[in-house]
Amino acid sequence: MNKTHFLLLLLPFVLISCFRNERQSQPVSGKTNTISIIIDDQLWYGEVGDTIRNKFASPVWGLTQEEPLFTINQYPAKLLEGFVTDSRSIIVVKKAAADKFEIIRSKTLPHNTFRIYGKSIDDIICSIEMNSAQIIKIIRDAEIQKIQEDNSKSLLHPAVIKNKFHIDIQIPTGYEYMLHKKNFIWLKKDIISGNTSLLIYQIPLHDFKTGSNVVGSIIKMRDSVGYYIKGREPNTRMITGEAYAPYFSTTELDGKKAFETKGSWELKNDFMAGPFINYAIVDKTYNRILVIEGFCYSPSNEERDLMLDLEAIIKSVKIDKR
Repeated sequence: MNKTHFLLLLLPFVLISCFRNERQSQPVSGKTNTISIIIDDQLWYGEVGDTIRNKFASPVWGLTQEEPLFTINQYPAKLLEGFVTDSRSIIVVKKAAADKFEIIRSKTLPHNTFRIYGKSIDDIICSIEMNSAQIIKIIRDAEIQKIQEDNSKSLLHPAVIKNKFHIDIQIPTGYEYMLHKKNFIWLKKDIISGNTSLLIYQIPLHDFKTGSNVVGSIIKMRDSVGYYIKGREPNTRMITGEAYAPYFSTTELDGKKAFETKGSWELKNDFMAGPFINYAIVDKTYNRILVIEGFCYSPSNEERDLMLDLEAIIKSVKIDKR
């Protein structure tokens, strides 16, 4: 064999090696709210697959249409884990000699791999049931982190909001001020399928009742500022949707107690509607309830990822110290 033939034979192996090295060095991008599940078809189309879908593709709370918590892509386990997907979240499920649940966090966050091994189908299902809540939280936190990192590359100038509300919040460029009042700001961003909005306002702490009906207080507060949000038709205003009760929970934002409310909004005397996510932060430093809300209007299009974008913006808030 002469030298030319040898080089021609060697070239494909060099190219494959370069391609693999390049792929390994590329940053993980992936689509928002997408999980790669590496699992054999036999498990995927049985009870194990049903359990995975019930946990990770259940409907998202608060949307006006049914959408899964995560978009799931399944790959056979015989394929190499690191080669088949560029997803930020990978779940590997398979039968093994010993039960194991493992979380592998990449140094280049956000990128997480979850390994669920079991000696039997029942063991695998049990592990999924026990660990799904933790997995979901880690994945959602990573998604929010990625959105915040992307937003930080080009931010709306913070002076107006900072001077009025004593906060820093990472609002990406593309949002425009629609309404600017003493204790209220409305920002909106036009998108192909409609628009997304952010509301920032505050009320005195003593005006907010935190007794047994906090949800009622939040709805009353929302509807009171809804007069500022009007539609194309006369005598329209935004109100909290009445068809379904909002989803409510208590959480923390910037180390302070906050009430999280998810539900639907609608325009009274109009046909516009959509989902909202509302955080009412108990801010004793400034003796107020600071409210930051995101809502979208995206008729006949997906709302899940738009609402996650708004949640990521809201959760970037930092309240100034006196």
